Amino acid sequence: MKLEERIGELLKSKNLSLSTAESCTGGSIAALVTSVPGSSEYFNGGIVAYSNEVKMSLLHVSAETLEKYGAVSRETVIEMVKGAMKALKTDCAVATSGIAGPGGGTAEKPVGTVWIAAAYKNEIVTFRQEGDDGRGGNVQKAIRNALMTLCECLK
Repeated sequence: MKLEERIGELLKSKNLSLSTAESCTGGSIAALVTSVPGSSEYFNGGIVAYSNEVKMSLLHVSAETLEKYGAVSRETVIEMVKGAMKALKTDCAVATSGIAGPGGGTAEKPVGTVWIAAAYKNEIVTFRQEGDDGRGGNVQKAIRNALMTLCECLK
């Protein structure tokens, strides 16, 4: 069974709803989740928050968090995941923010760094992805890691 199908089964069995808040993955997680027949039973929607302005206005990430920690940080994805659950009225959410590349990396946050958060009600699990597998590889790895983190959260 594919990961997105397993998540669907877990959500349905617990009667839970899901939303996404995606930056570097550009809506790919939402697309994968909705590729599963019957996903409308548990998926409410997703927000692609590529810019900091959208992170602040739609997901209520604070300007202070972005200034102090940056968009690619544990603190930001925690605020993103909480914002998604609030805005889209769901029990669960997943959020991603990272540096897909090939440019944009720094010594502290090299290309391939992605922060992921998964939330189930009040529990939030975060994961820092590292390693540069090229832009496409970094995004695909982030999608898989986000779904695995969500799956762990739901167990």
